[in-house]
Amino acid sequence: MSEPPFAGAARQANLGDACVAVVGLGLMGGSLAGALKMRRACRRVVGVARRRSTLDEAQRRGWIDAGATNLAAGVADADLVILATPPRVIIAQLDELGPAAPAGCVVMDLGSVKSAIVQAMERLPAGVYPLGGHPMCGKEQAGLEAADPLLFEGRRFVLTPLERTPASTLALGRALALAIGAQPLVLDAETHDRMVAWVSHLPHLAALALVRAVMVGARRDPQVWSLAASGFRDTSRLAASDLTMLLDIFIANREPVLATLQTFQSELTRLGAALEREDEPALRQLLDEAITQRREVCG
Repeated sequence: MSEPPFAGAARQANLGDACVAVVGLGLMGGSLAGALKMRRACRRVVGVARRRSTLDEAQRRGWIDAGATNLAAGVADADLVILATPPRVIIAQLDELGPAAPAGCVVMDLGSVKSAIVQAMERLPAGVYPLGGHPMCGKEQAGLEAADPLLFEGRRFVLTPLERTPASTLALGRALALAIGAQPLVLDAETHDRMVAWVSHLPHLAALALVRAVMVGARRDPQVWSLAASGFRDTSRLAASDLTMLLDIFIANREPVLATLQTFQSELTRLGAALEREDEPALRQLLDEAITQRREVCG
């Protein structure tokens, strides 16, 4: 990755002097804007949102210095633009952003799927410097109301540079992740999408399938929902996630998600087969392997 020829490249690693435009002030964008302001990590934060009421609330909380409902107006003075909208919206915004972004501007995103977004970033003008990003955190709630400036604390923040991404842009991405309390990790987009399909996208599908399965049971025993306690709430929590986000994730990362789903179905079949055979040693081994792995990873 070669350094760009313009003088502004040297400023990219200096987050403290940057004007950051956050496009989309939902859970992720609102949390990011709040984290930047709370930590005084940059010179200025500008929010871009569809509704003026969202901008007013973000400003009331002290999470942005100014706001705009128009993308071009919001990024006009930005050194760093961060797209914090659903993946398919990000792809559309990148095409709109190309002619609007100032020369020398860095464009990042927070999308949970990287390959499709990185491909769209290739269409940005030569004087605009792209870097994919995905903080590994979130909640099932959506919107500015759910935003939390501490959301990124101790979390991995994946950075997916393009071939054209200069070293100074990647340095700025690292600085941003560290400034909000996250841990930067550089991956290529394909590897990222394959890995998050296992540990992020498949859990959402599993939670959704669980709820749908209980819906079937509830047709016979409607009171089953009144018995749902912490076990059901914990395992089904992700099924309460934002619908638009889920659709974008599954469609944009379709092939890796399908691969993980096939493996998940195979594991369910193995467990069911051992139970059907009343093969307690086999069932014990399958359960013990999973319990041990879960404890090693999550404590």
